[in-house]
Amino acid sequence: MGKVIEGTIEAPVQKSAAEKLRSQRFMVMTLNEVKSGEGLFARLNPFKKGVNSKDLVIFSRQLATLVSAGVPIVQGLNILTDQIESPVFKQIIQAIRTDIESGIAIADAMRKHPKAFSELYVSMIKAGETGGVLDAILERLSAYLESAEELKGKVKGAMVYPLVVSGVAGLVTLFLLVFVIPTFKNVFASFGGALPMPTQILLAISDFLRHYFILILIVPFGAFIGIKKWYKTETGVEFVDGWLIRLPVFGDLLKKVAVAKFTRTLGTLIKSGVPILQAMDTIAKTSGNKVVEKAILRTRESIREGEKIADPLKASGIFPAMVTQMISVGEETGNLEVMLTKIADFYDQEVDTAVKALTSLIEPVIICVMGLVIGSIVICMFLPIFQMSSLVDKTS
Repeated sequence: MGKVIEGTIEAPVQKSAAEKLRSQRFMVMTLNEVKSGEGLFARLNPFKKGVNSKDLVIFSRQLATLVSAGVPIVQGLNILTDQIESPVFKQIIQAIRTDIESGIAIADAMRKHPKAFSELYVSMIKAGETGGVLDAILERLSAYLESAEELKGKVKGAMVYPLVVSGVAGLVTLFLLVFVIPTFKNVFASFGGALPMPTQILLAISDFLRHYFILILIVPFGAFIGIKKWYKTETGVEFVDGWLIRLPVFGDLLKKVAVAKFTRTLGTLIKSGVPILQAMDTIAKTSGNKVVEKAILRTRESIREGEKIADPLKASGIFPAMVTQMISVGEETGNLEVMLTKIADFYDQEVDTAVKALTSLIEPVIICVMGLVIGSIVICMFLPIFQMSSLVDKTS
């Protein structure tokens, strides 16, 4: 009678693991996946390598070129595997290739790796497989990913400069309060009189920072962790996303980004043959904002009940009248995907303009705040000196 043996074996997918065990004359009773390196440190490691969005864009464009040239999908994946530099992405593509060779559909094989391939990506690949136009779908998908990456780069670029300047200003202010101002304390004590109230407040802040410096570092970090956990809850994500989209200037930029992303994604999915209800569901999941997601899901339910797309979008308050009117015209004329692409192109330019305006607005605001803070510190430090000089003038 055989013995029951427990152990682990390395393989890209479970099917490969089972085949390896059978080739070694083992009878597989149960087979469970064990993910290595997913401990606490691995989850919290900020330098953990994942799938870069740029790697995905390059992969999609290259795969589209190979499939258009008539190269079979398995052979195409085999060619691209040797060119991929990211070890994580290379392992994922190898696993997908193995699944396809075993008879699994391309979309189903990609769906097993949500960290690399989004619901949108999988939906479009499935539509391409079903309609026999995988090469055309891959071309559209590549163009969409490139546009999305460009849009993301514009928004990130707008945020980098103000964040860097604000960080430097904060560090300079902290350095003055912790290391520079305490050196004047003994000088002020030798004056013998009461210090001006602004100077007393500044010295009190300096003393607090020096005595509770560790606490000052721990509290923001703890607050960040707490807010991050709260953001994962339903209440937290609705509150934060709703607050962000209502901000005076930044909120307007977020709305334009949401409109550009929604119209381009919907146009690409409809053009690729994805059913409208499935397309709306996919877009809602990839919207990136809970308020926008709920508006799209409400639109989806209205479409299910027989309404047009434009009316519930207009009622949401997120999509401008021009967008809903153009979508309505597209529905009436039967050229919805063309109209959506035109809206997306227009709002890409609007985002570009808004990013430049936001950058030009933030720069003087930060400079004014820096000048106000540092100027206030300098004035508070010189007030006792001014008083001392006036006392000298009176006694002389």
